[in-house]
Amino acid sequence: MLKKLLLSMVASCAIFSSASYANNAAIIQSLTKLGVNISDIQPSPLSGVSTVLTDNGVLYVTDDGKQMIQGPLYDISGKTPVNVTFQTLDKKVEALAPEMIVYKAPKEQHVVTVFTDITCGYCHKLHQQISDYNALGITVRYLAFPREGLQGDVAKAMKNVWCAKDRKAAFDAAMGGKTPAAASCNIDIGKQYQLGLLYGIQGTPAILTKNGVMIPGYQGPNELKQYLDRINAG
Repeated sequence: MLKKLLLSMVASCAIFSSASYANNAAIIQSLTKLGVNISDIQPSPLSGVSTVLTDNGVLYVTDDGKQMIQGPLYDISGKTPVNVTFQTLDKKVEALAPEMIVYKAPKEQHVVTVFTDITCGYCHKLHQQISDYNALGITVRYLAFPREGLQGDVAKAMKNVWCAKDRKAAFDAAMGGKTPAAASCNIDIGKQYQLGLLYGIQGTPAILTKNGVMIPGYQGPNELKQYLDRINAG
């Protein structure tokens, strides 16, 4: 039977009420033994299985904590498979919308969210063509994914970009090879990075469509437009 209680936790340091802890104790105990940090436990479409959001991506764990599946869950009941795992993350993407650096198409037909790194060569190539994507009706929304992690110089530089008074100007400059000026704000790019980890991103650019499809790697403007038209038509 699926649990209806939604928990938000970090396994190593979160504090639970005795009731909520008991409901998920087996899952927490099993994953803690493996050194997995849990950020959220949710119901899943599978009876007796919970969706667990972790630093290792999305896991599906039996409620007794004895079995675990790592990888996307698909609903194959319709004409085409639907990635249920990515659907679970949709709300987390939209919650970060106010922090995105957005290049909006004048005649918008598609919206993609790109996890990017300001030191990534193919990310630079994609951004150099931003006007071409926009001209084809593709709005591009950027989130930060420093490939070396949150403790390195790239993460600090990207924090400066996201905290700049004019984020788009700072982003354009950084993608052109300039060092971002120091800036501070309450934006936590760690949330953007952790979201990327939940999607299983290992490199940049990583392009997320509104349909919940993750496209790894660079896609040229025309190539991306054709792909987006095709999946929307299907």
